[in-house]
Amino acid sequence: MAPQLTIPSTDITNPPDGNKPYTTYTIAISTPSSLRPSQIFKRYTEFEALDKALRAETNAPSPASLPAKSWFSKTVGNEKLTEERRKGLEGYMQAIETAENPQWRNSVVWKEFLGTPTAGSKSDKSRHFDGSRGAGGLNGGAISSSSAWLEAHNELKSQLHIARMALARREQATTPTSQHEAGAAAKKALLRSGTLIAKLEDGLRRMSGNKTMSKEDLAQAEILGEGEIRRRRDLISAARKEREGLENVLNTLAVKSAVAGLSNPGQQSAAATAGAKKDLFQGPDGTSSSPSAPKLYQSGGGRRVLGGPPPKETEKTRELDNQGIVQLQKQIMETQDLDVEDLTKAVRRMKEMGIMINEELEEQSTLLNLVDEDVDRLGGKIDVAKKRIRKIN
Repeated sequence: MAPQLTIPSTDITNPPDGNKPYTTYTIAISTPSSLRPSQIFKRYTEFEALDKALRAETNAPSPASLPAKSWFSKTVGNEKLTEERRKGLEGYMQAIETAENPQWRNSVVWKEFLGTPTAGSKSDKSRHFDGSRGAGGLNGGAISSSSAWLEAHNELKSQLHIARMALARREQATTPTSQHEAGAAAKKALLRSGTLIAKLEDGLRRMSGNKTMSKEDLAQAEILGEGEIRRRRDLISAARKEREGLENVLNTLAVKSAVAGLSNPGQQSAAATAGAKKDLFQGPDGTSSSPSAPKLYQSGGGRRVLGGPPPKETEKTRELDNQGIVQLQKQIMETQDLDVEDLTKAVRRMKEMGIMINEELEEQSTLLNLVDEDVDRLGGKIDVAKKRIRKIN
């Protein structure tokens, strides 16, 4: 049964790199087997690229036309134009899914646009990515197929969109509770996106036919062409830059809240104050606990407090809960593992180059010795010839 495609809402996205804001359309995909619809986020320019690719692949126009593009007005700040375009894009997608001729909805371009696997492909039979959209695939294994990679990339885009929306809510929030909740949601989405970026990079290494992989992994992986690998690396690079920009915005907002709390003691702030942290790390008698004191004990009031010197806060851990810190630690460890793997490959390449240079030097040395012997023989012959010439004279 075909999935139900709707566009229930739209949002205004402000890019962190300072570019002009644009309208993002939330596409809800409902299937009979799913408990709740999954969501992807697309711009109008992505619909234009889809329509162009569909025409090129099928050599025929789509069942419906895209809503016309206005050259004199934009959807940003124009509710009427936004609603008209939302209805037009929704009708465009539904026309493709309900058309009698299935060539458009069965095309690879359409399935990649929706992030669904291609029917009958090898990637359907060997999917090693946990497609749990709610968990962001954080508990899944390695990515070894093109469809799983596209699904993870769509999830990455969703997490980045969630982070942008949470940052917008945090900036507009007026109470410490709402600020903290929005900041925690943004940080959680950024952590998941960081983990997804690492998985996507590892998946590209697998699908590029890396020689360092085991034979079993190579047999299970779907190998892509060099051009497709480069295109997907560009997608990862753009997502990483966007994530870094959002993380910088979050850190800036946290610093501004902390500074506002220090400059206006009467004004509440979402950031934890020095006094609150001091109360958390004091002993039962009200004094700071020593390093030799127990790490966890009961205070006189019956509540739990922590002992030992207070840990140093960073911009990355300022607004994280325990689960967020654990995810951050896992992400850092995965990044370090990838760095060590890249360093190992670089050292291995340098070793191979050194061996090749040594072999080349040995061959060149052998050739030079042969040249020296030839020169000596030729010198001897020349001496003999000179002696004969002198005798003739």
